[in-house]
Amino acid sequence: MRKLVAAIALLAMPLVFGLVWAGEETGMSTKEYRELTPEEEAVIVDKGTEFPFSGEYYDHFEKGTYHCRRCDAPLYRSSHKFATSCGWPSFDDEIEGAVRHETDADGMRTEILCADCGAHLGHVFEGEMLTDKNVRHCVNSISLVFVPDEETVDTARAYFAGGCFWGVEHLFEGQEGVISAASGYMGGSTENPTYEEVISGITGHMETVEVEYDPEKVTYEELARYFFEIHDPTQAGGQGPDIGEQYLSAVFYRNDEEKETAERLIGILRDKGYDVVTKVLPAGQFWEAEGYHQDYYARTGRQSYCHVYTKRF
Repeated sequence: MRKLVAAIALLAMPLVFGLVWAGEETGMSTKEYRELTPEEEAVIVDKGTEFPFSGEYYDHFEKGTYHCRRCDAPLYRSSHKFATSCGWPSFDDEIEGAVRHETDADGMRTEILCADCGAHLGHVFEGEMLTDKNVRHCVNSISLVFVPDEETVDTARAYFAGGCFWGVEHLFEGQEGVISAASGYMGGSTENPTYEEVISGITGHMETVEVEYDPEKVTYEELARYFFEIHDPTQAGGQGPDIGEQYLSAVFYRNDEEKETAERLIGILRDKGYDVVTKVLPAGQFWEAEGYHQDYYARTGRQSYCHVYTKRF
């Protein structure tokens, strides 16, 4: 309730602030995507397939990283790429947590998509014995953008819900190895939900923070441990004074390793006597919240009202 009052107060600030936030109350995500050409959209959005041997990365083996053309998330390293005669770029591995696998509309193949923005990449095949890993990601060149090694900074993303996202975001941003943190929504069924829709409880989303980090400087486990120490994982029904499904405690995992880490840490806490109620759920689409929610405490000078660090491990 305090958060809702604060948000209303912010929206009532002088017109100059309204101009800064113009267009951000529409519910549209503030995350910027590259503008696509009709040809790119036909593949990335409409799930088409480019002609074989026509893509710029089919016969490309420079050292670097292949990023999503729409959102620029890193997807594959050049070390994952191998030569085939299939007509499309082929990879036998992916950057951890970067690629989502779903059953294709035909019910037979497995589609691969960017885990961050849902852009269609292509399909994955197993059992062809083309490399030791026996996996081939068949990817459309048009879905990718190559970044040479000297320009590449490998990052990863983690998703945590722990009540009001203002406090969770603020505390994560101060951690070593964290590049950025963003407030948003995850876990619901409504596309591109607005704050008003989420707090009404009709979308099923939880207030979630996307943490982008450098795995060379901080591990996923270290971030997950910190998450359990900056909110109360034993409180059911909400967090602090914020009560409702949107304020539940949850770890959204992107792969089996993250799931195992979260469940193991919960087990450690329970062995210590904590009655942890944190949910461990598969990550879905992350919808970035409206601009006035981002960096809330840094912009307003206010103090977090329900998130403090408490050592538990």
